Amino acid sequence: MTAPSPLPGPHAPSLDLGGRTALVTGAAGGIGRACVLRLAAAGAKVRAVDRDAAGLAALAEPAAGLPGTVEPHVLDLTDLDAAEHAAAGTDILVNNAGIQLVRPIEEFPPDVFHTVLTVMLEAPFRLIRGALPHMYGQGWGRIVNISSVHGLRASAYKSAYVAAKHGLEGLSKTAALEGAAHGVTSNCVNPGYVRTPLVEQQLADQAAAHGIPEERVLSEVLLQDSAVKRLIETEEVAEAVAYLCGPHASFVTGTSLVLDGGWTAH
Repeated sequence: MTAPSPLPGPHAPSLDLGGRTALVTGAAGGIGRACVLRLAAAGAKVRAVDRDAAGLAALAEPAAGLPGTVEPHVLDLTDLDAAEHAAAGTDILVNNAGIQLVRPIEEFPPDVFHTVLTVMLEAPFRLIRGALPHMYGQGWGRIVNISSVHGLRASAYKSAYVAAKHGLEGLSKTAALEGAAHGVTSNCVNPGYVRTPLVEQQLADQAAAHGIPEERVLSEVLLQDSAVKRLIETEEVAEAVAYLCGPHASFVTGTSLVLDGGWTAH
């Protein structure tokens, strides 16, 4: 059940993003951190956006010596005007930031539902809105939205997260249709459960919701519908993001790149 994952080797596939500016949200940890380092490894100047200042500062060490640069940008995405402003001048936009709370709908706090939709749907809209003028002006741009298998399937007790991810799928497709004539692609990357602090917290939340021990949550709840019985690693997701930013993906737009271990094959 816990077979080792095929992580990228010491030499990642060739990708030259020299001269490109990328913005990654939720950059202080998990998938966002992996995306920041992968794009910087390809030569991009990366704006690392997160509200976690300490987490952003911790990027300095692994980013040292990479062909590109990492610029920390402390920002709370609920400040929508600031989010839109931060995206100006970017060539590559990776909408990754996310929040999760596991509760039955009748117990789900309305203020948390609002915040989840703000951070995970409205903020990506504002970031795309801020990035498009520059992308359109130069005739090139890449929008990569970190969705989830929950952008394609629902799970109980995750009303806000599932609603936000389904909305992100529609936003991404709309951006793809509008951006095609301007050389801008927009796609979603849809991983299953990723080895991140967010998922580790879900183990405890789901254990409480289902009334079972945490050790059973991974096999009986999180990975129940996955044919591959392991968590996906953040580096694997970042490699999919990098592919969508590369020259061989210029015809890939308006779609979802699913990394779910066979979940949606059912």
